[in-house]
Amino acid sequence: MADDDLSKLKIDKSRPAFRKVRGRKKTIYIVAGAVLLVIMILIATGVFSPAVKVDAASVVQVYPSQSFTLLNASGYVVPQRKAAVASKVTGRLVELFVEEGSRIKKGQIVARLENDDLTASLRQAEANLKVAASSVDQAKAELNDARVNYEREKRLLAKEFTTKASHDVAEARYKKAVASLEGAQASVRASQAAARGAGVSLEYTFIRAPFDAVVLTKSADIGDIVTPIGAATNAKAAVVTIADMLSLEVEADVSESNIGKLKVGQPCQIQLDAIADTRFDGTIHMIVPTADRTKATVMVKVKFNSLDGRVLPEMSAKVAFLSREVKEDEKRSRTAVNRSAIVERGGKEYIFLIRQGRAVVTPVTTGADLGDMVELRSGAASGDKAVLNPPQRLSGGARVRINEQ
Repeated sequence: MADDDLSKLKIDKSRPAFRKVRGRKKTIYIVAGAVLLVIMILIATGVFSPAVKVDAASVVQVYPSQSFTLLNASGYVVPQRKAAVASKVTGRLVELFVEEGSRIKKGQIVARLENDDLTASLRQAEANLKVAASSVDQAKAELNDARVNYEREKRLLAKEFTTKASHDVAEARYKKAVASLEGAQASVRASQAAARGAGVSLEYTFIRAPFDAVVLTKSADIGDIVTPIGAATNAKAAVVTIADMLSLEVEADVSESNIGKLKVGQPCQIQLDAIADTRFDGTIHMIVPTADRTKATVMVKVKFNSLDGRVLPEMSAKVAFLSREVKEDEKRSRTAVNRSAIVERGGKEYIFLIRQGRAVVTPVTTGADLGDMVELRSGAASGDKAVLNPPQRLSGGARVRINEQ
């Protein structure tokens, strides 16, 4: 049985063996062709080309005033009227009517100290004044009676109807009444002065705003001891700190070597870090006539032409000192790029924007010259990167590498 099975095993030579080989070759050709096509595409797109080294600049927002700025300086917003409001007497704080940010008017009560004893003193002084006033009325009545009696005695003595002794008694009484009235009137004046003194002492316990202002900080709370000296343990010298928001100015330090470029009344533009999207018009109010020897600078005070409610004390600021006033159409910011980034081809203007490491040819519409910058009215946005002085061999889609500064 086994021999019969082995005899049936034989090779079929009628089927060609080269078909499998030919199928493998076809697959190899297809793969090779695909690889070649990919390589050609990569070559065409410049993948294997070396990256072109270029200088780059950002498309930014600029103000036209930058083209006629003489000098820049930094500083801080400072109120020219600022006060630490305190009491003239020592006492315990029992009422506080304001908090940080409160707007107050001149004479408005900010806080009150404990004043029961002073109130009692004032009431006593007022009572003493009433007693003194009553004494004046009594003295006037006595003087009137003494005068009438004295005048009568003089007439009777002239007609020898009375004695000289009676006349002298009437005269003495009259003079005494005059003196009593003067004493009573002096007592009234003394009582009035005492009442005024008690009233002033009581008024010192009411802490009032010295001018229209905004409360910046609160230094004391209800229950604290407030004293004008402030040396006692846990005592407060001031209750609140206030500032006149209409007196805000920028105090900027300017180098001594550049102070000759500035003069009082010169136009400026103020930019605050906290309000970066807005520039405020200003004017030099004062050049402080002394220098800081440690910094070799001179302080320049710049006032706002119009105040904005967003401007707060101690904000950091940058001041641009200008050669002329800013026109109305120069107050808005504009999108701009360095002029050397502009390329003219075929009567049209382009820039090469850098996106994902490649140069992208972008048509633009330019506007006014802004110093070494040029306005871009269309084609690019703030924050884009553009190639400076694009080389002639640079083409759209080419790989680029920004030179390290």
